[in-house]
Amino acid sequence: MAGRPFWAGHLRLSLVTCAVSMIPTRTEAERIRFHMMNRQTGNRVFVQYVDAVTSTPVDDGDLVKGYPCGDDQYVVLEDDELDAIALESTRTIDIECFVDREAIGWVWYDTPHYLLPDDEIGTEAFTVIRDAMRHTGTVGIARLVLYRREHAVLLEPRDNGIVVWTLRYGVDMRDPAESLPAGDIPAPNRQDVAQLGKVMAGLTRPWNAAMVHDPVQARLKGIIDARRRSRRSRPVRRSEPPAEEKIVNIMDTLRASLKSSDRNGS
Repeated sequence: MAGRPFWAGHLRLSLVTCAVSMIPTRTEAERIRFHMMNRQTGNRVFVQYVDAVTSTPVDDGDLVKGYPCGDDQYVVLEDDELDAIALESTRTIDIECFVDREAIGWVWYDTPHYLLPDDEIGTEAFTVIRDAMRHTGTVGIARLVLYRREHAVLLEPRDNGIVVWTLRYGVDMRDPAESLPAGDIPAPNRQDVAQLGKVMAGLTRPWNAAMVHDPVQARLKGIIDARRRSRRSRPVRRSEPPAEEKIVNIMDTLRASLKSSDRNGS
C-alpha cells in the first residue's frame, strides 16, 4: 500500500515549475509501541514539564526556547523570532545548483523521501527534470523546511520518481582525520587477502530485505500474543547473558580452514 503524502508543494527549476508531493521512504506502522504505565494502578502516565526551581507544572503556552550563556543565564527566543529566520517559502523546492552524483560522500546523506508529481499537468515537467539529472549524472541541491527545520536537500532520480535526501549539517559531522586510523597502516599479505576473498565468495548472496529483519520485533510480538492468550501479565525472566567467546586470530583460523578443505578435496 502506497504511503500517504505528508508534504505537498512545488518543484522549481528556473522557469519550470510543477506540483509535487512527498512520501517518507520509511514507515513505522508495523513497529510495536508501548505506553508508560503505573505498575500500582495499571493506569497510563503522561509527561509534563515542571519548573526546575518552583517544581510547579508549566503550561504549553508558557514554554519558550532558551540558549544557555552562563550560570543560570539564558537568551530566550520566541517562536515568531525563530519563524522569521526560516525560509520564506516552506512549500517550494527551488533547485539552486547541480553537482556530480559521485561527489557527495555517503556520510552526508540523512533521511530519504519519495518525491512524486502531484497532477497530470506537471508530470511532463517533473519527468524532464528527473531524466535530465539522470542523463547528466548529476543531483540537484536545494533548501527546504521539513520537520520545522530548514535543511539542505539533495534530489536524486530513482526509477519513475525522485528521492529527496535531507543532508546532514556540517557542524554535526566529525572530521575523518580525527576519527579514522592515523599514519600508514601496513598492507596485508596478498595471499591472506586472496584466501579470505575465497571465503567471502562462498558467502556472497543476492540482496534480500530479509537480511535486515528485526528479530527483537518478532520476539516482542510472540511475548505479547502469548500474554493475550493467557489473559494475565507475568514478568519475563531475563535470559542468561551469553558465555564470553574466546577471541581467536581470524587469519590463523582461515588458514587452518583452507588447509582442511585442501586435504579433504585431494
